[in-house]
Amino acid sequence: MTGILPSQTLTQMITRGEISATPAVTEAQIQPASLDLRLGTRAWRVRASFLAGQGRSVAERLEEFEMHQVDLSNGAVLEKGCVYVVPLMESLALPQDISAMANAKSSTGRLDLLTRLITDGGSEFDRIPAGYTGPLYAEICPRSFSVLVRPGMRLNQIRFRAGEARLTDEALRALHAQSPLVDGEAVIEQGLGFSVDLNPGKDGLVGYRAKPHTGVIDLDRIGAYDAREFWEPVRTDERRSIILDPGAFYILVSREAVTIPPDYAAEMAPYLAMVGEFRVHYAGFFDPGFGHAEAGGQGSRGVLEVRCHEAPFVLEHGQVVGRLVYEHMAERPETLYGAGIASNYQGQGLKLAKHFRS
Repeated sequence: MTGILPSQTLTQMITRGEISATPAVTEAQIQPASLDLRLGTRAWRVRASFLAGQGRSVAERLEEFEMHQVDLSNGAVLEKGCVYVVPLMESLALPQDISAMANAKSSTGRLDLLTRLITDGGSEFDRIPAGYTGPLYAEICPRSFSVLVRPGMRLNQIRFRAGEARLTDEALRALHAQSPLVDGEAVIEQGLGFSVDLNPGKDGLVGYRAKPHTGVIDLDRIGAYDAREFWEPVRTDERRSIILDPGAFYILVSREAVTIPPDYAAEMAPYLAMVGEFRVHYAGFFDPGFGHAEAGGQGSRGVLEVRCHEAPFVLEHGQVVGRLVYEHMAERPETLYGAGIASNYQGQGLKLAKHFRS
């Protein structure tokens, strides 16, 4: 059996002790093709982001970089611009043929809350080698907004893979011919390319830019915040272009409506750096059924979390900014994204995180 492991297999891994947690994993954490990870009770404020490195543990490195510890038990604020490491409630004892990768959840990415997984002996963020046994940690760096967190909050998720699962471009073209993946021409090169939509909507609106000085966001409060206090609208006109400011964070949307068939999953990957000095993805897992008719969708836009780097950059309508890397599932999940589970972003267009009122 090769491919991305579905929800029913994750349940079996929990039963076998390959995934364990204190307290025990809950059913709500299990997604169609991934498992949500929960924050533990304590955070370490550290001087800098780090990887454990071969032969070293995260606990050892924390002694080296620790500034102070924060008790999360009654809620605590993680401040904008600071780096924290939080032990997660889950740990792994993976078989030798199972590897894993992690990514921020959609709402985490839309808040510009940089969250990455680190492990003992790790030399990469968000990548766990086959056979890994040990604890898991989240490195968290709020970039635009300070956030209030508590134990048990789920900021990132982990996906498990057996063998090689990625579709070649040839296989991706065949899948698109059988079941269209986008509502238009498919640009396929090392994945399915997608472009930015800067066609002005109502009042010229094409996106949002994070305000630099705002209040704290309590991550448990859904639909509680006035977006105007945290975001300023980004507008354009018939020129259909915007200028990205270095260091600023934007929420934009893809021009294409994307579909993930039930037997596949996808991950958002950056496009070639030569097209511009900006980053387009923070949260990047697309579950089986996203935007698919079987799960009540008719294509869903991809929300783009964009940060410009070195110099101001002109972004134009239809410019290719990223790609979706499709992988086949080892088995179809028992539940699809948007079908019978709480899926906040099925059928989405331009949409902020769920913490803001519509």
